[in-house]
Amino acid sequence: MTTKLKILAFGIARDIMGGSSVQFNIEMPTTTSKLKKALIDQFPEFIDVRSLAVAVNNEYSSGSDVILDGDEVAIIPPVSGG
Repeated sequence: MTTKLKILAFGIARDIMGGSSVQFNIEMPTTTSKLKKALIDQFPEFIDVRSLAVAVNNEYSSGSDVILDGDEVAIIPPVSGG
């Protein structure tokens, strides 16, 4: 079943995706690694981002974690500090 997943985007991810909150069509349920691949397919600029973290329901996620309809998903690019 394909559904619209609400994705929160931060930093360069927000610039690449064109907004801080994006509706993204994806087959559900899915995993964070499948989501990353789908994002790269739709937004090829993500290939140039060294590391891209995915958080599901406010917790960093590994590639095998399952995303369910209604989960809060955030894309977090690498952060540099100073």
